[in-house]
Amino acid sequence: MKRERLPLLDALRGLTILSMVAYHGMYDLVELYGVRVGWFWEAPGYVWQQSICWTFILLSGFCWGLGSRPLRRGLVVSICGLVVTVVTWVFMPSERIIFGILTFTGAAMLALVPLSKLLEKVPAGTGLVVSALFFFVTRNVNAGCWGFEQLVLGRVPEGLYRNLFTTFLGFQAPGFYSGDYFSFLPWIFLYLCGYFLYRLLGSRERVLRVLRLRGGFLETIGRHSLLIYMLHQIVLMAVFTVAAWGGLL
Repeated sequence: MKRERLPLLDALRGLTILSMVAYHGMYDLVELYGVRVGWFWEAPGYVWQQSICWTFILLSGFCWGLGSRPLRRGLVVSICGLVVTVVTWVFMPSERIIFGILTFTGAAMLALVPLSKLLEKVPAGTGLVVSALFFFVTRNVNAGCWGFEQLVLGRVPEGLYRNLFTTFLGFQAPGFYSGDYFSFLPWIFLYLCGYFLYRLLGSRERVLRVLRLRGGFLETIGRHSLLIYMLHQIVLMAVFTVAAWGGLL
């Protein structure tokens, strides 16, 4: 049975996708065209980037229980992630994307298909708190330690960092590089925060009244977020190439 589509969620997704396009546009200008924007590699740019990925992942987890055919959705998103990897590896090897946001999101969607029956037995409030705690503890596994951002709780055993499979899990193999890297750990726990948040709040009529508010243009953008993600870099590069030819960059 098809479940209700909540317009405000589409609008929030649309706002986030526009923020992502703007961020990637700035990244291209700074990294590929040498435009000097000092704050981009400092705290403001990092917070901007994190706000985008956190919102996307939380929203995806929140919406898992709203959509129909989760297996098909997970496969479609995973295939799109594979397309991004192949295209960037062939045409932009120095900026190749391996285990990017789409690959992670697709994997998280698929993982919840067999796990959902088990997760449904966990009280929503407990699941939310435990997921947030595990995200906090594993946030820095890509950097070889337990903890969150500047807080280091201990070192992860070096033996875990071996190959592409461990890299997918979050333990990067030596020499691994990706222009956009979202491993299963720690991000699955943020995804689960969204999942449990929906179970905690999604059936409350007061919350539903807010989520049913129309989002106008942003709602339309949000409904086509996957297509926009797949095409936005092509459009950005075309615009910047023309600008460079015209002497504007």
